[in-house]
Amino acid sequence: MRIKAVGLCLAILIGAGLCAAQNAPAPVVRQPDYSTVYCSGFVTDQKVPTDMHVISGEQSNYKITFSQGEYIYIDRGMNQGVRVGDEFSVLRVTKDDVKIKWFKWQNELLRKMGTAYEDEGRIKVVSVHAKVSIAKVVFACNYLQRGDIIRPFEERPAPPFKDPAAFDHFAPPSGKSVAMVVTMSNFQEAGGANQTAYVNLGSAQGVKVGEYFRFFRHQGTRSETVNLERDFQYKLFGFGSTPQRYGWNDLPREVLGEGIVLNVSRNSSTVLITLSTVPVYSGDYAEIE
Repeated sequence: MRIKAVGLCLAILIGAGLCAAQNAPAPVVRQPDYSTVYCSGFVTDQKVPTDMHVISGEQSNYKITFSQGEYIYIDRGMNQGVRVGDEFSVLRVTKDDVKIKWFKWQNELLRKMGTAYEDEGRIKVVSVHAKVSIAKVVFACNYLQRGDIIRPFEERPAPPFKDPAAFDHFAPPSGKSVAMVVTMSNFQEAGGANQTAYVNLGSAQGVKVGEYFRFFRHQGTRSETVNLERDFQYKLFGFGSTPQRYGWNDLPREVLGEGIVLNVSRNSSTVLITLSTVPVYSGDYAEIE
């Protein structure tokens, strides 16, 4: 009887284990959230049509900007095929008003990449007139204003993140294409995790959404705007020097972090920095992992 009881207990326990395994929750897939994907902006050398605009909105006698939940007016209506329920993205051309380059080739590289566009939000048409329509701002990255560009809404993929524990701080060169971090969102010159960088490789060079870039830099380069001591990689007056000279390419590169591609244009990619050990600067390098 004791043996039968033990066997029965084992059967119950095994059965419970199987049930638990069958009812176990599916692994959670980590991926960028909606705001990250749809507020990341992009740089493109392809012409973005500018035939639709925000022209005004409710309470325009005192409002200069419009935000989520408010109603705006657009310059297309029933005569142009607009219907209630249509959804559009709102964009704005953005420029660096400071105009001080952070590294030697920044302006030239940015011109070759194209025009920078800022994502402002998403709107949904709620009322249509002959030549104009009223739309509700259903999602806003930033404020909307008169003259903003309107384009038909397109879904963007939210690629899965990889495990950050797999990051290799001393990774050797991948041997794949290398780009530069040309600028950051809002033309910031430094960024870290959860910020957006724009690099000068795109679909023409085989880059795809969901791929990862590894950021790195070399010691001894002096292309930055900041004043750096010559040959600081092996000597610094008053703080020692080595018996022999070392060039920037004689020393190990410094791996800074990595990021995932959210958006790809012909000669540029929008990269979300997912991990950084130190700030990533414009002028740092980025290689496809």
